[in-house]
Amino acid sequence: MVPLSVLVAAAATFSVVTTEMLPVGLLTSLAAGLGVTDGTAGLTVTLPGAVAALAALLLPVAVRAADRRTVLGVLMGLLAAANLLSALAPAFGVLLAARVLVGVCIGGVWAIAASLAVRLVRAADAGRATAVIFSGIAVASVLGVPAGTFLGELAGWRWAFAVMGAFSLAVAALLLRWLPALPAEQAVRPGAYGGVLGIGRVRAGLAGVALLVTGHFAAYTYVRPVLERVPGVGAGLISAVLLAYGVAGIVGNFAGGAVAARDPRRALLVVSAGLAAVVLAFEPAGGSLAASVTLLVLWGLAYGGVSVSAQNWVMAAAPQARESASALFAGVFNAAIALGALAGGRVADASGVSHVLWLGGGLAGAALLVVACAREKEWAAPCVREEERAA
Repeated sequence: MVPLSVLVAAAATFSVVTTEMLPVGLLTSLAAGLGVTDGTAGLTVTLPGAVAALAALLLPVAVRAADRRTVLGVLMGLLAAANLLSALAPAFGVLLAARVLVGVCIGGVWAIAASLAVRLVRAADAGRATAVIFSGIAVASVLGVPAGTFLGELAGWRWAFAVMGAFSLAVAALLLRWLPALPAEQAVRPGAYGGVLGIGRVRAGLAGVALLVTGHFAAYTYVRPVLERVPGVGAGLISAVLLAYGVAGIVGNFAGGAVAARDPRRALLVVSAGLAAVVLAFEPAGGSLAASVTLLVLWGLAYGGVSVSAQNWVMAAAPQARESASALFAGVFNAAIALGALAGGRVADASGVSHVLWLGGGLAGAALLVVACAREKEWAAPCVREEERAA
């Protein structure tokens, strides 16, 4: 049985990812409501991603002596406030200001929650607990974004943010109630990041995930406008298709986690190859409803394994600096989200939304090459050195 502490940590990741990705499902109505283009509306994904990248690195340093349970509770309270401000935003600039606060919460929660599994369960169960915590990301795609999309269509996009604000406040209360005291395990100082980046396996994993996530979000941020061009697709069907994408993402999360617990490199090879193939095939298949739906489900299956596989990679590469490695991972991941959404927006506005698929697929293919070039010998070397030192 999964402990409640692990489940509430997963609820925290669900909350920040749902909040981060809500504009994807609401992009068309949000842009129309605030009088901006689809590409400009994509800044609501780009900006929090950029802020989260900085927050993931700076916040663990700023709160290095604080209890992690308290930090997570405060961050979720701030997320609730940011969602409510988004719901009430009278202009696009105010919405962007709220999304800055969202970015702080995303970076902080990712940097801390990603490394919590080993502190909440026995070492033998840490792999499964990590997959459960990261399942909040996939469940956000299954429940959060589709539910927000449906609510936005039913009552308006502002209500989607308002409901998410109330939910985030409830999660804050659950965190403070069910997480045990989590005093700072290792004081994270700015210099620690340089030491972790000195590990070749960490650099290779971060480079691969940067390309992979940039490519994914360059395309996925604009998946709604892409789907709207498929013959026979209406607003209701888009919500259903996004739901199917999310269900596939949950399957991919646990399947990827099972493989990554044994071999993170193999897991990332599989998800990189799958994502590149699916995204590149999406535009040629755009004239067929059945093919587009099938490819989007496969897209969810492939992307569902990215977070947990990459997290296992960096944790295995730097076992003595888990929180520093997790902070770097969260920083790179969220910077890639921001860069992907920004690049996709520029391409969408300049050349049309279909071109974002070529960009996304090409970057996923580049990630495959990076991971493939991280040879088995290079992957094993740091572990061998640690064993030699121990001996």
